[in-house]
Amino acid sequence: MHDFLIVGAGLYGAVIAQKAKAAGKSVLVIGKRDHIAGNVYTEDVEGIHVHKYGAHIFHTNNKVVWDYITRFATFNRFTNSPVANYHGELYSLPFNMYTFNKMWGVVTPEEAAAKIEEQRKEITGAPQNLEEQAISLVGRDIYEKLVKGYTEKQWGRDCKELPAFIIKRLPVRLTFDNNYFNALYQGIPIGGYTKMVERMLDGIEVRTGVDYLNKKSELDAQAEYVVYTGPIDAYFSYSLGKLEYRSVRFETELLDMPNFQGNAAVNYTDSETPWTRIIEHKWFEFGKDKEGNDLPKTVISREYSSEWKPGDEPYYPVNDEKNSKLYAEYKKLAESEKNIIFGGRLGEYKYYDMDKVIESALACVAVQMDKINQYKA
Repeated sequence: MHDFLIVGAGLYGAVIAQKAKAAGKSVLVIGKRDHIAGNVYTEDVEGIHVHKYGAHIFHTNNKVVWDYITRFATFNRFTNSPVANYHGELYSLPFNMYTFNKMWGVVTPEEAAAKIEEQRKEITGAPQNLEEQAISLVGRDIYEKLVKGYTEKQWGRDCKELPAFIIKRLPVRLTFDNNYFNALYQGIPIGGYTKMVERMLDGIEVRTGVDYLNKKSELDAQAEYVVYTGPIDAYFSYSLGKLEYRSVRFETELLDMPNFQGNAAVNYTDSETPWTRIIEHKWFEFGKDKEGNDLPKTVISREYSSEWKPGDEPYYPVNDEKNSKLYAEYKKLAESEKNIIFGGRLGEYKYYDMDKVIESALACVAVQMDKINQYKA
């Protein structure tokens, strides 16, 4: 009998497992996929660490999270500086002085600020949808070229049908800073995320290729407590209805050339190009192998966003009003369950960045360990 059964070998599950083992608990981790690390899984292709489930750039302002995760990997100095391609016109992301110069020919921050302010005035009241929200933040020109097409492909909906709260802010800089994030700590684990998660799970029993929901009774009997990181609606057999998710698929190619696009991520912001972006994985580690030699080949992934349907991998929740209400009902069911914790993006139905996943898991394990120790005392 184990103390903990962790359902899911991604970041959330790995943090709980590592902390539980460190506290002297017996842990079994299971995963539905045939590998650990969940969506941050990286695999080696010709010396390139390919982000199989999409680009993952770690960034945080939380020193506790940073100090924790850097125990398991050394991070490089990678800075997220994506490029936008709009019908062959290239723009810097975040929106900065390079962007504004290309868009309007302005040279000074004062000129750029005046142009944005002039265009923002189009929206006079409180924004009623994502389109109005974006225009109120950056104006019509940037919205039409760099926000609208990409966002509609990503969400599969017209921007006028998407709620305003999806975009709380847009990365506008009146400087030439190309760093997309405003994070104090940022980078990619040297050697890939899979190696990092392997170190987190060191000494812990892990079984991959196990579908928990198909063997729930049998597996539940093997532990006192269950930590479930899968979709919360699936746990309850969709008894209240299905929550909506967005899914992502990738077309990945190994190319016999050293450089395809010269950047880790290029977003295609027009509506006609079917993919949302192309990832060139080697640039996450500066095009070098582990000995520091230039890599002669490259791997690219075209990324397509789509509605989730059964059989697809759910990537992130659709946190609109309808789905949020349904999740609240599922959360009530979850709270009535005994000896089970629901966590992570799918278990909590939240769009978490990696640092927030870790933050949530660290907070959860602290509370649960305290409860368990009090109960056993």
